[in-house]
Amino acid sequence: MKKLEDDAILFLNKQETCISEIKHNVKEIVNVVKILTNARDHNKRIFTIGNGGSGSTASHLVSDLLKTVLIKNNKRFKAISLVDNIPVILAWSNDADYESIFVEQLKNHLSKEDIVIAFSGSGKSPNILCALEYAKKQGAKCIGFKSIKKTKMDKLCDVSINIPSKDMLTLESQHLMICHCIISIIRKQGTPLFKYD
Repeated sequence: MKKLEDDAILFLNKQETCISEIKHNVKEIVNVVKILTNARDHNKRIFTIGNGGSGSTASHLVSDLLKTVLIKNNKRFKAISLVDNIPVILAWSNDADYESIFVEQLKNHLSKEDIVIAFSGSGKSPNILCALEYAKKQGAKCIGFKSIKKTKMDKLCDVSINIPSKDMLTLESQHLMICHCIISIIRKQGTPLFKYD
């Protein structure tokens, strides 16, 4: 029992250490808030992508953008999670390859100055990089959530949220926490339609 408790404390300590380091550089979080609210105010669309646990974060963020951040007398976000249409993902991965699953969806929807938000623990997933490369060529703004390790994803993103860890469970936990931080900040910019007290 003591070992289990020690393991729980160890994990929570890792999260605390990460949060402490992130608190010293919140500029990138503020930049993301500005990009998202500017997209909302100018009727631009926001697309999210990710694999595995990062895919669930991509879906979760869109849910929050479509409901949780609704503010009285304000425009609504136009957000789409590209991880949620399973038949389309299966069709592209079966008929082309897995690398195509996000970029081919972007080709249907993406316009100049839209936003693409990518979640990747490794920062090296081919389907993520392929989608970001296409988005950049189309004049979209790209936001990346990843680890502290430098990868090609950093060069493709206008803003990178780099978590000071290489542990996948910590990365995914912190990505979701920062998404909730962003949502909380946006909610404070007006009177939210929904209270969660």
